[in-house]
Amino acid sequence: MGRSQDLYRTARRLIPGGTQLLSKRPEMFLPEWWPAYYDRASGCRIRDLDGREYRDMSFMGIGSAILGYADPDVNRAVADALSRGATTTLNAPEEVALAELMVALHPWAHMVRYARTGGEAMAIAVRIARAASGKDTVLCCGYHGWHDWYLAANLAEDSALDGHLLPGLEPRGVPRALRGTSLPFTHNDTQGFLDLVAQHGTSIGAVVVEPVRNTPPTAEFLKAIRETCTRIGAPLIVDEITAGWRLNIGGAHLLYGLEPDIAVFAKAVSNGIPMAVVLGRREVMEAAQSTFISSTYWTDRLGPAAALATIRKLKKENVPRHLDTIGGMVQEGWRAAAAKHGVPIAVSGIKPLGHFTFDHPEPLVLKTLFTQVMLEEGFLATTSLYASLAHTARDIEAYLAATDRAMAILAEAMRTGRPVDSLKGPVCHAGFRRLT
Repeated sequence: MGRSQDLYRTARRLIPGGTQLLSKRPEMFLPEWWPAYYDRASGCRIRDLDGREYRDMSFMGIGSAILGYADPDVNRAVADALSRGATTTLNAPEEVALAELMVALHPWAHMVRYARTGGEAMAIAVRIARAASGKDTVLCCGYHGWHDWYLAANLAEDSALDGHLLPGLEPRGVPRALRGTSLPFTHNDTQGFLDLVAQHGTSIGAVVVEPVRNTPPTAEFLKAIRETCTRIGAPLIVDEITAGWRLNIGGAHLLYGLEPDIAVFAKAVSNGIPMAVVLGRREVMEAAQSTFISSTYWTDRLGPAAALATIRKLKKENVPRHLDTIGGMVQEGWRAAAAKHGVPIAVSGIKPLGHFTFDHPEPLVLKTLFTQVMLEEGFLATTSLYASLAHTARDIEAYLAATDRAMAILAEAMRTGRPVDSLKGPVCHAGFRRLT
């Protein structure tokens, strides 16, 4: 188990939940065996505290490291910014340069505000939209973070967001007075969206959607949302925190011809350095001056410097094309290995962000066993892959060879009728669960 698991046991005594991010809990991967901490990382390789090196074929910094870990171009830009002062009484000129670049990439937009994480950027976007519309109710589709405005959807029924984020999240601590202010609708369910509008149209102050996650949006769905938002005077916010930069330079909404009022970017926009951008139309963004949105660390120099370097490299290297190629290879490899060994899986997701599920009575047991075998093969792996520029064809070849061997082991475990007996520890968690 090593130093990482020893340290994680200490962390669980000192940090509620053990980690700062639910998606990084070892229990989500391989309880008692996942190497919870890293010493250093470069490209798609990570070294744990015991000196073991793995290739990361899982989440790549939970989607932030689109270029790979410790990218030299981004690191140089950040090191230069750090050497000239990260935060001072005056403002960093890079934030103006980044604003100009973001507006140039999005002809529909005119102004920006910055934050440093995706969740808070979404909270800013919703605050601005409500200020602009003068109305409170938010309709939302997809996963949009941890803030009160979003978790309020679970006040009416605690499973309302189960299809949008990890199931089991309770809205304790979210004021009960917010009940009914956030209402979820389902991706590509045009009629469901229109029904919500018919019920709450006069109070809707914003509509929030992810343009794509697992399946592409239909033209009818996007058209209905855009036309409805215009008709009822509710700003349309697209959440590009997950999809942004992976399919194209600038955001998935551009591919689908959708012109929102606000778009939000984080994660891959700065390759692992904290940064988030709220981009929007002038008439909506100006409403930020009629409310209070302000924070010291939103003015640091490192985030904008990293974002500028990241976006320039995304363009120079045509990273979306690379992610499409690599992601497509992986998805086809999953299908081929599973079919070869008779392991029933379903593959979904956009190519740069693919995942698969086991069609089996004990899917979490098989998921845990897959992770266990792949870890022994030298890969951080689960049933998802965030492709990055650092993933080479050679990395994919080695990964898929290991995947083939893992599927063979899973098939044999299934034949015994008790695949759980092949595990070295507990079964992984599927959603939020309190740690004791």
